[in-house]
Amino acid sequence: MRISFFTILFFFYITSFAQREDFQEIDFIQADSIADYYKDASLKNLPVLTHNLTASLKTDVEKFRAIYTWICANITNDYSSYLKISNKRKRLAKDRVAFLDWNMSVTPKMFKSLLKDRKTACTGYAYLVKEMANLAGFECDIIDGYGRTPTLVLKEDSTPNHSWNRIKINDKWYLCDATWSAGETIVVNGTPYFQPDYFDGYFLADPELFAKNHFPLKKENEQYLKTEAFKTYLAGPVVYKEAFLAPIIPISPTKMLHNIEKGTSLTFTIKVPTEFYGEVQLLLNRGGNQRKADPVVNRKANEISLVQLFEKKGLYDVHISVNEQLIATYVIKVK
Repeated sequence: MRISFFTILFFFYITSFAQREDFQEIDFIQADSIADYYKDASLKNLPVLTHNLTASLKTDVEKFRAIYTWICANITNDYSSYLKISNKRKRLAKDRVAFLDWNMSVTPKMFKSLLKDRKTACTGYAYLVKEMANLAGFECDIIDGYGRTPTLVLKEDSTPNHSWNRIKINDKWYLCDATWSAGETIVVNGTPYFQPDYFDGYFLADPELFAKNHFPLKKENEQYLKTEAFKTYLAGPVVYKEAFLAPIIPISPTKMLHNIEKGTSLTFTIKVPTEFYGEVQLLLNRGGNQRKADPVVNRKANEISLVQLFEKKGLYDVHISVNEQLIATYVIKVK
């Protein structure tokens, strides 16, 4: 019964959020222009900065947009801080009370450093979004939890590693991730470098897709992390950021890893917007050799299914690609 209850609770978490398509009539050009005009503005007086970014904009979503894009464009992701925080989280992983106490105390310290150096890790991004949104009159919260990326493998005993925000606009809650919108950290010869590159997909993201690589930590209930919902999250396919632009949501299979017999077919299904004209392909990588597959393609309403027959033994990385951009990856072992 406990598993069922928390699975339902996680489903409620997903469905309780709205998405960006509510604002299709707004192009955000003015909001983005204002954010660019105030680039490199000082963080020492947040009320003034927030006022400058929002005062001339008419709608609430444009006001939040200006705040969000300014933060993403002007704050550097500090990888060294991320490593320090990650190591501290690992040391406190078995002492939950100490972990929660430390997690609450470190945020103001990071925020003070952020105001001085304009560098931060994900916690600092989320804190700044919350502070500036609150100053602009929005309800905005920080959500701590887990973030999965194509290069980051999580396990059931992994410690929480990420923070993002929920923001209330026009009486609806929306999700956003300023850290992942700001750019990415690349490692060159062992040295990490932050590469600024604003990505729009995590701004008021589709909640169903957002849940594919974000899992919230329910601080009031440690057992939440031991449910089937968390295990399903960990076992899901790799989802790439390009999926967020349409959005394109991998529906099935729900698990990344599969063991099948030779001669078996698998159906890969994605959910797409109503007006979607992208070129969907299935790529099969076996032993380092990649080729385009020739699946049977079925489309109905907002779903596209690709039925692929596996006729040869081996280990396959199966990629769903749209317009030559990777959307999701599965691993199939054919015996």
